[in-house]
Amino acid sequence: MFIELQTKEQVDYYKRLLKAVGSLSGLFSEAPEPYLAYRATENLFCKAFEAENLSRSDASADASKNKIGFGLKTFLEGNGRTMQKVAEFNSDHALFQSLSPEEKIKKIATLRNERLETTKRIFGLDDIIYHCITRQVGKILVYETAAPLIKIDEIKDVKVSPTGSSIQFSDSSSEYSFNISKSTLYKRFVTENVLLDVPVRILDDPFSEIEKLISEAGLIFAPVKVQPHIFLPLYSVRGGIKNVPEKSGLNQWNAAGRARDPDEIYIPIPAWIHKKFPNFFPDRDKPFELTLPDRNILTAKVCQDNSKALMTNPNASLGKWLLRDVLNLRLKELLTYEKLQAIGLDTVVVYKIDNKHYDIDFTRIGSYENFLSENGEKDNSDPSAEYQDEE
Repeated sequence: MFIELQTKEQVDYYKRLLKAVGSLSGLFSEAPEPYLAYRATENLFCKAFEAENLSRSDASADASKNKIGFGLKTFLEGNGRTMQKVAEFNSDHALFQSLSPEEKIKKIATLRNERLETTKRIFGLDDIIYHCITRQVGKILVYETAAPLIKIDEIKDVKVSPTGSSIQFSDSSSEYSFNISKSTLYKRFVTENVLLDVPVRILDDPFSEIEKLISEAGLIFAPVKVQPHIFLPLYSVRGGIKNVPEKSGLNQWNAAGRARDPDEIYIPIPAWIHKKFPNFFPDRDKPFELTLPDRNILTAKVCQDNSKALMTNPNASLGKWLLRDVLNLRLKELLTYEKLQAIGLDTVVVYKIDNKHYDIDFTRIGSYENFLSENGEKDNSDPSAEYQDEE
């Protein structure tokens, strides 16, 4: 797996970080086992191995390096055979709620597989594995295991629990459980082939150790900076129903009038965003660099009337990345909201580095709606306004 291929210096540094953070468990928990917050494990891993942190994306990988994606998990060792959450499908509930247990599980498996494959396409990954940090009294253990696709044709032993709250099933390589009320998929993790065994002594008084770090002048912390960002929907709303317009936005290639490249698209920018964040984007038609999740860079700009469109130059570059590389659509295949719903992504987030440099990433379903609500705005994404078809 991954750990075995890293340098001794990196692995030793990783072990020291785990030991140090684990020793401060008393700050957060009174349990006898070391405590590690999941955000801490992501940051530790990326720091030690110089990996790309993907945790701000709602993807099936938390980090990546050398075209390998990592699902970073931390949990109590228990009996070494515990079920752990691997995916949530709350926004997809309507797609499977009325199905029989067997068909429900096949749909869940299909959605899970599509999310893994979509994550690989977004970040240019060849593979995804689980990097697991488990905790028991006096130590932290690290092991790695595959993050396999569910073999739909080999699904077996589908059983509804006596309470009707969950459905257990397996394929040829893994055991799973689907919690019906929470729309959450769990996978059994068997903690064999431990790669690292890190002894940890939890400090009796971690506060006194922190005090030692404070000089007479006091420890001055730099203010936490939240990188400026906005959320953009990949859909429109007509009559309260989400949809992707057939002749504009991500289906702009299908608009009437002149001949268009099948990859010609734009990401709509609702008018309220320019009013609320007037200095977020550069002026209309002023180019800037847009860095994709796989770290490739496109030249982009805001354009069209009222700066309502985020486009690239050439325009087809955005469509090739989004429609082909990520969404895996065929040429001239219309994008539908159902497709976005199936992969669990219907919003992009754009981060502003400065006026010439921006990052773009995907985020979970509902993110734009939350952003809208947080800014005291109403949904005005009717196609007759920001999303009208282009002639």
